[in-house]
Amino acid sequence: MTIRPVQSDILINGKHGFFTRQGGVSGGIYKGLNCGFGSDDQNINVAQNRGLVASALGVPAGQLTTVYQIHSATAVHAEAPYHDPTPQADAIVTATKGLAIGVLTADCAPILFRDPTTNCVGAAHAGWQGALKGIASATVDAMVQIGAARDKIQAVVGPCISQRNYEVGEEFLERFLLEDHDHMRFFANGQSGKYQFDLAGFCLQSLRNTNIADAQWTGHCTYEDAHKFYSYRRTTHNKEPDYGRQISAITP
Repeated sequence: MTIRPVQSDILINGKHGFFTRQGGVSGGIYKGLNCGFGSDDQNINVAQNRGLVASALGVPAGQLTTVYQIHSATAVHAEAPYHDPTPQADAIVTATKGLAIGVLTADCAPILFRDPTTNCVGAAHAGWQGALKGIASATVDAMVQIGAARDKIQAVVGPCISQRNYEVGEEFLERFLLEDHDHMRFFANGQSGKYQFDLAGFCLQSLRNTNIADAQWTGHCTYEDAHKFYSYRRTTHNKEPDYGRQISAITP
């Protein structure tokens, strides 16, 4: 099956893609384009899948780089591919031609950034913890530090779990309200005293608070579409032993 990344019209100039699970060589529960070495899939399959992604982005396989994600607000600057040990962080920025930077997700929100005037780019992994800690603003700040113009940066939140499928408890809600009571607007009442959290909406507002040029969401829900996306929560509900990770990546 052909690789079919989700793309955005606002991330112009260089190549980018919110890659789905479609295509790839992995089998079984990882069937498709699993790009996560953190899964129990065979490393040779993951490496081959990453090579397919790199090729789609127009770079050699060794020029696609990611970080060891830890649900933080840490953004790092890459001038060359990372090798073991990779940095612990949740965002990468670069202006190095010929390099592709990416993040892995399976319900968390991937965010890709570009300043079309300088071709500085960024890629961020925003789970609820990283989103609350400020990974969006940290990525923008890191891009500005390497030459991007804040008011020119475009950002797109990629496929992630949607609010109608993201059920959380009271303690989760309280963590957000402790930061700012206005965060209540990102929660809807669910069933049996639960709430439903709008991760994409929270990320969009966080991006808009940084005064960048534009921020959009692709509108895709990873939980609902098992044909296109891996999903940690769906895997948990189905009592499956593991899950794949899709990659979102961009080049200057």
